[in-house]
Amino acid sequence: MKTKNITAIIPARGGSKGILRKNLYPINGKPLIQYTIEAAQQSRYLNQIMLNSEDEAIRVFCSGLGVDVAYLRPGELAGDRSRQIHAILNWLDWMENNRKLPDIVVLLQPTSPLRSSKLIDLAIEAFLNQPDVSLVGVSEMKEHPAKSIHKQDGRWHYLIDSGDYVPRRQEMSKDYYVINGSIYIATPEWIRAHQGFTVEGKTQLFETPDLEGVDVDTMLDVYYVEALLKAKTETTIKE
Repeated sequence: MKTKNITAIIPARGGSKGILRKNLYPINGKPLIQYTIEAAQQSRYLNQIMLNSEDEAIRVFCSGLGVDVAYLRPGELAGDRSRQIHAILNWLDWMENNRKLPDIVVLLQPTSPLRSSKLIDLAIEAFLNQPDVSLVGVSEMKEHPAKSIHKQDGRWHYLIDSGDYVPRRQEMSKDYYVINGSIYIATPEWIRAHQGFTVEGKTQLFETPDLEGVDVDTMLDVYYVEALLKAKTETTIKE
């Protein structure tokens, strides 16, 4: 483990439709992105933590917390329709030309504020047991996929044809998961070869606890996370 250069990359563009300036939005008195930075800093295995952003305010804030902000994401890769993977590939090119490519890339999205350093380390350990494939954080689905509906042009249809019977939640097997965005791990070679972190049937699924897989996308998510953090703080004080 000590011979591996394991780098965390935190992607955080300035724009956001759901929540204005989301990555710097205060949650329980702390900017959203700070939770991910602190978890990464407490990891036993990460050698360096780097930011991937075009936004000067985010860069200044993260630099103040000790994050490496040397890489500057090009503005054309930070729009509403920009794909995150293109910014990661651009960062890999920058690393190759200006630094040294890491052995392992751990992508930590700042929208998962409840993800712990322990979870990061467990995911890295799981990846190292199968280093020839990538790893992605997933959560169990709460509803059967047979209940999922696609609506278009005034018409709709079930995503899965289950006939006349739709299983109840209690009857669901533990076979259905959703990628929650909490953590992605791969080598630079894998990312470049597959133009991403996930390949169907090949990527290792790393199940996370429900709370650590919470993704902040709307104000309702913010209120939910704040309530959880306050409850955790109150419990700690009582103990």
